Amino acid sequence: MSYKLSILLPLINETKSLEETIQVILNQNDKEVHEIIIIISDLKTTDESKLLAKKMKNIYEKVKIITQKKKLLGGALQDGFTYSSGTHVLLMASDKETEPNDVKNFITSSKQNLDSIITGNRWISGGGFESYNYFKYTLNFFFQKIFSILYSTSLSDLTFGYRIFPSLIVKKINWEEINHSFLFETIIKPIKIGINIIEIPCTWKKRSSGESTFERSYYYDYFKIGFKTLFKSKNSITRSL
Repeated sequence: MSYKLSILLPLINETKSLEETIQVILNQNDKEVHEIIIIISDLKTTDESKLLAKKMKNIYEKVKIITQKKKLLGGALQDGFTYSSGTHVLLMASDKETEPNDVKNFITSSKQNLDSIITGNRWISGGGFESYNYFKYTLNFFFQKIFSILYSTSLSDLTFGYRIFPSLIVKKINWEEINHSFLFETIIKPIKIGINIIEIPCTWKKRSSGESTFERSYYYDYFKIGFKTLFKSKNSITRSL
């Protein structure tokens, strides 16, 4: 099987970080990257960011732009799943909270484990947090511990949305969440249906441009989807293709 990676980059107000992310990805991984899909919102993506996205599309043949139909981050990524045409799909950010230099490590592991999900882990050796709020750090730690126990998994970073999936998996699962809690959903549902998941170390860095769209009310949705999925059957998580 020829390895073709689709990369999803939701875009709201990022500028310089988007350009740097795309440059690093293609300079280091041009052979494996099939397409970079920039996902914009008609209502929320700034005019400046839209102009930069068009510039990137004009410069790089592999860059594509789609306008999301579903709302919020999770909805944008679900639209990206539907549109993507690679054998594998990578979730990451446009703001450099996900280090673009790590893409090559994800690809190496993914090519060696074609049927597995490769997920970034900030808690294992080689990973970490830079300029992360201490209170959020503490909450994150206990949240990971609680749900790792509930899902009987050795995985220790269930919320970091930096992951490569075989495309067949993301197109097969019934997705529900449309906000940031979708990132949590993208790991707990594969756990429930028995997909092999491999962790590699990654460092979270404070965004270098743009402003966060995360709202405190989303925390509730993390717990909601976590407990809801826990009691779902495998058949209710997947659909026929």
